[in-house]
Amino acid sequence: MTKPVSVVEARHVFGLRLIAVYKAIKVVCLIFVAFVAFGLHKPENFDHLMHTLEHLSLQDSSGMRWRLVGLLQKWGPSKFIAVGIAALAYAAIFATEGTGLWLRKHWAEWFTVIATGSLIPVEAYEMFHKFNWLKLGALIGNIAIVIYLVRIAMQPHGRKL
Repeated sequence: MTKPVSVVEARHVFGLRLIAVYKAIKVVCLIFVAFVAFGLHKPENFDHLMHTLEHLSLQDSSGMRWRLVGLLQKWGPSKFIAVGIAALAYAAIFATEGTGLWLRKHWAEWFTVIATGSLIPVEAYEMFHKFNWLKLGALIGNIAIVIYLVRIAMQPHGRKL
């Protein structure tokens, strides 16, 4: 006979699943970044990207496109292997967090608190260094995730969510 789930437990399950889905979205995006980065390692693909960026007929009043072109030329195609590996490493961490949270594992709550919390100072620095609303949203979201998971993780371990 199964015990009925309380409203609080149901909310915690929903919260954990919501964070797990957020982590899964990040995993998919990072795998895409890695796929693109590994493709840009090939000089012909890199050269094609550079040619495309240089000949786009877009209004670029901020000069962002040319800064990107300059950065890519400075890096060259050889740096993209490192970018792809880093993206896959972060994807593995996020996949571990998300899977553990989806399965309601207590270790995943603390793992996510540590992994997410460790990046908050970097995100705060980046947001204050060059402010934009996306960075602010990410910072607030990650702080909320850490606070929420600490509250849940501090509850007795014997709980069955």
